[in-house]
Amino acid sequence: MPSPAHRHRQNPLPFRQRGIGLIEVLIAAFIFAIGLLGLARLETANFRNNHGAQLRSQAMALAYDIIDRMRANRERALEGDYDIDIGDDAPSGTTVAATDLQEWKAGLADVLPAGDGSVTRAVAGPVTRFTVIVQWDDSRSEEDPLQFAINTEL
Repeated sequence: MPSPAHRHRQNPLPFRQRGIGLIEVLIAAFIFAIGLLGLARLETANFRNNHGAQLRSQAMALAYDIIDRMRANRERALEGDYDIDIGDDAPSGTTVAATDLQEWKAGLADVLPAGDGSVTRAVAGPVTRFTVIVQWDDSRSEEDPLQFAINTEL
């Protein structure tokens, strides 16, 4: 017959391990929860960056839109009919340039948050250069508005 000391050595774990499994489960659940919070923060940052990239793409498309309109109406663009500043309303009227600016400014306001734009003409000898700036608010009013500028010659 084995001695009581011998029995104690054969099966010592059940007497010492009580309650340890529950603590291990709680620690694992805590670590898992922190991992899920980190994943949620990563997804939020990813969403914000994708939204900003989408707005930049739309701003670029709108800048090229007015440039294409000016190329289609080159003579009036060279005369300054497309010159407009940020904050200015599109000119009223039924000329092609006025209609183009009305549609462009309306598109900026519809597509981009706080969207606006300007077209500036600079004449340097025989060359006329245009600077198109598209401005929008991508920061949810925390920073200055973002601007996309493009220079072109007609």
